[in-house]
Amino acid sequence: MRTWLFKTEPNDFSIRDLRDAPDQMTGWDGVRNYQARNRLRDEIQDGDRVLIYHSRGRNPSIVGEAQVVSGPYPDPTQFKPDHPGFDARSSEDMPRWFQVDLRFVALYQTPLSLADMREVPEFADMELLVHPRLSIQHITDRQYQQIIARCEPELAARSPLIPAFT
Repeated sequence: MRTWLFKTEPNDFSIRDLRDAPDQMTGWDGVRNYQARNRLRDEIQDGDRVLIYHSRGRNPSIVGEAQVVSGPYPDPTQFKPDHPGFDARSSEDMPRWFQVDLRFVALYQTPLSLADMREVPEFADMELLVHPRLSIQHITDRQYQQIIARCEPELAARSPLIPAFT
């Protein structure tokens, strides 16, 4: 199992939207960056852990956890001409864009802000600080443990469908 950070704009889709979705699950669609797409398609696997990062607003922060609950599959929005994610160069037999399904795991009591991460030497090599524009980023086990230590081990809201990660 690997850990990833998925960036989202909370006005478009927030951790609470995921928590409130049917079965606390959604397809993570709309990724239109080739490097992030390659990670979705080639590296991210069913069972991987995902940290949800709200990238806009006054205080960009890691706000909670989700779990990947599917393998990669073509993002259906690329085929819908009336959708903002439509890509006329994609076809059903040669899709360009992929997604995975995520299930809500937890909302953190204490989100970890970008400003706070910049102050922690253990995060100096974190992709979020080194390559901040990438929407899907790998998180090392060491970084994950540091994040959890700062976001409070007791999680404010945990999905009854997913056991705690150990």
